Amino acid sequence: MVLGKCALTPLGGAGDKMAGYKGYGWATTVELLCTAIQSGPWGEDVCGVDRKTGKPKPMPLGHFFLAIDIETMCDLNTFKKNAGDVLRAIRDSKKSPTGPGRIWTAGEPENDARVERTAQGGMKVPVSLQKNMVLLRDNRPGLKEKYGKLPFEE
Repeated sequence: MVLGKCALTPLGGAGDKMAGYKGYGWATTVELLCTAIQSGPWGEDVCGVDRKTGKPKPMPLGHFFLAIDIETMCDLNTFKKNAGDVLRAIRDSKKSPTGPGRIWTAGEPENDARVERTAQGGMKVPVSLQKNMVLLRDNRPGLKEKYGKLPFEE
């Protein structure tokens, strides 16, 4: 990045002169949402190792979920276009000649793997997971109607 040649870098900047460690602000936000709101443990308390004995210990991790109704703020198709424009611009950014080549956006590697597996007929679901899926569907209101027959059921 050249100072004065860029408006903004995602998630916090590039280096101390341009707002700090990339991702630090987001990592702190996630930590606050997953710990402070619920008065949950953090830092050493969730490291998975008892520092006195060196033995493994449970990691009581906190979780935070957020659902946003986009249409309360803007038209859904407008949002999709805007989000697509941002993601395409990030992927089309000038790449470093010494870098790995492609600029990935969040979820792309996973989506590419899903598309590839689907083209090959999908992926095998272990029998134990199939049984759990059927139990979940059959014991939760509305799921049986929505998912009458799962792909692995004959």
